[in-house]
Amino acid sequence: MEQTAADLGGRLGREVTTAGLLGDMSRLDGPTFPAGDLHPDIRHFYEHTSQWRMEVWTQWNPLFQLGGELISRLFARRVQQLALPMRPLEVAHGVDSRVVPILDSAGEQVAAGWMRTLRATGGYVYSGCYSTRLLPGASQPSVHVTFPLEAGNIQVLLQPRVLAGGGLELSSPAGPFGGNGAYVVVDEHGTHAARLPIHETFRLSVDDEGSVRTDHELKLWSAEVVRMHYKLSRVG
Repeated sequence: MEQTAADLGGRLGREVTTAGLLGDMSRLDGPTFPAGDLHPDIRHFYEHTSQWRMEVWTQWNPLFQLGGELISRLFARRVQQLALPMRPLEVAHGVDSRVVPILDSAGEQVAAGWMRTLRATGGYVYSGCYSTRLLPGASQPSVHVTFPLEAGNIQVLLQPRVLAGGGLELSSPAGPFGGNGAYVVVDEHGTHAARLPIHETFRLSVDDEGSVRTDHELKLWSAEVVRMHYKLSRVG
């Protein structure tokens, strides 16, 4: 995480109980996304993520489950990254998370590191860096997530959209190189980047009990690989 902060020209801040992934959702304001239309609880989650507790349910497409198991066993657990839960009981006790803000020279948050671990085992699920990014030639900012790997990283650019009732959709659609989507960047013998045929969609809403619910769908090309559902509740 120190290297990621240095790459952004910033430094790690202190872990505080009010830290959020994006700090201020208005940084995503643009011609197609007004952050002020979001439900207050969804906005609060992104701006104060440390104050929320997460429960997760997973459902794999049987055609991809064996491949996911092999990736998790041979790669993801070793590098403590992208270790998607394979079975519902693995996440039965919930997921713990830590949010560490990354600050610029003036002390303003420019990004945040989010580390998620299984509460039952302490094993890492994800470690990502979250920020906003305006792509070249674009007028609407995107959510930018970077997952560090051994010799590079995976970068995902998600386009935001407000849903009915103040819900939020974040998606990495298909499209040309340079647009929103998923990319792998390799830093060996120079830097090389390629677009991945991986597409994710997150849809957040607030239920009648005040919990934020998230449906997360991951596809390879047009084939559904795994679906996850998160229940987000404020701590205390």
